[in-house]
Amino acid sequence: MPHFVVEYSRDLEENYDIHQVMQIAYDSGVESGVMQADDIKVRARPYDYYRLLNKGDSFLHASVFMLAGRTDEQKEHVALILRENLQGYLLNVTSISVDIRDMNAQAYKKRVLEK
Repeated sequence: MPHFVVEYSRDLEENYDIHQVMQIAYDSGVESGVMQADDIKVRARPYDYYRLLNKGDSFLHASVFMLAGRTDEQKEHVALILRENLQGYLLNVTSISVDIRDMNAQAYKKRVLEK
């Protein structure tokens, strides 16, 4: 169920493999022990238009959406692992940030086709 949404400045594609970034996000979720590997979903969205403090700065922001119920310590654990693993790969990215969000279990609905 956890959803990792990776937003980034498109210029990252010149120097980094976004599929590798997505794999790092997935592996970080598994490494955290806070979620099950089979439940993790990862998406990436590039941005052509954005504004940061300095022209030419790059960014990557990862939002992790999980059903409510994890402790603040568990959420921080996921955030720290994810940020550390991303910064180990994205050495020249100006800004790397992570945000953990609770999803309301009553409001979250999904449908999955059986294969």
